[in-house]
Amino acid sequence: MQPSAILESALYVTDLDAAEEFYSGVLGLDLLGKVDGRHLFFRCGNGVLLIFNAEATKVPPAPDARLKVPPHGTVGDGHLCFAASADEIVRWRAHLECKKIAIESDFEWPQSGRSIYIRDPSGNSIEFAEPRIWGI
Repeated sequence: MQPSAILESALYVTDLDAAEEFYSGVLGLDLLGKVDGRHLFFRCGNGVLLIFNAEATKVPPAPDARLKVPPHGTVGDGHLCFAASADEIVRWRAHLECKKIAIESDFEWPQSGRSIYIRDPSGNSIEFAEPRIWGI
């Protein structure tokens, strides 16, 4: 057996309001679900981006909880990479600069393909990269 795709990716943030503005307002992702103080869920292509308040998700579910999601969370800066064509990267760079989002790094990979990196409001490393960096 081998998984066929990644359905969800998760990042942990310190400020859900700032994260909602960033991922919805700056990156244009559609909000699918929200629980104040706990999480935001966004549609991204065929997948879902989960944004969690780590302190809230570290708490185990109550014994009588309907959804018994095990506790999870992390500390420190996470990383997520969005797929983008070469033309889209040019447009993303211009869009992000207009939104006053600093480009932390912009380079060509030795094996071919370009990446740009920014930070979200909680310090997570967000990358836009051509899929060919992974031979896709």
